[in-house]
Amino acid sequence: MGNKNEAASLNVKLVKSLIGRKDDQIATAESLGLHKIGDSNVQPNNAQTQGKIKKIIHLVEVTEA
Repeated sequence: MGNKNEAASLNVKLVKSLIGRKDDQIATAESLGLHKIGDSNVQPNNAQTQGKIKKIIHLVEVTEA
């Protein structure tokens, strides 16, 4: 993600269940506002959000908002 995307937002959607996942992955999903399958939330495209998404990329679907 280049500098031109810094002002953009990301739409993050939970597509896989949190059941049976590690506690830190559940906490990361909840910090993004994702609690159950189908939940989506718009997050700023910054380093913090990128790190959170990287941690649970196998559980979420990310698109630019």
